[in-house]
Amino acid sequence: MWKSKTIIVVIVTLAIGFAGGFILRPVTAPPQQAVAAASPSPVAPVPTEARGTQYFVANIDEARQVVAGCRDGSVRGGECATAEEAIIKVDAAERRKRFLGN
Repeated sequence: MWKSKTIIVVIVTLAIGFAGGFILRPVTAPPQQAVAAASPSPVAPVPTEARGTQYFVANIDEARQVVAGCRDGSVRGGECATAEEAIIKVDAAERRKRFLGN
């Protein structure tokens, strides 16, 4: 007898809690950001992610510029490591090519 009453009380309490959550959701949720108009911004967005090693392998001169900038302190972030890794890979490929004579 007590078990069935306990189960019913638990089910009713859960139902009230879920219903209250759905009803109060618009009140407790943060307001949605307004969508900006379709006018393009005059400034191009700056990429926040560092370029990958493959990019720097394809653009080795730019990788050398980034590494030079990292050494003098004008460039910071994840690009320093990826640019240096790309330079190491390209140099190793050139040494391998000279050694094997291909």
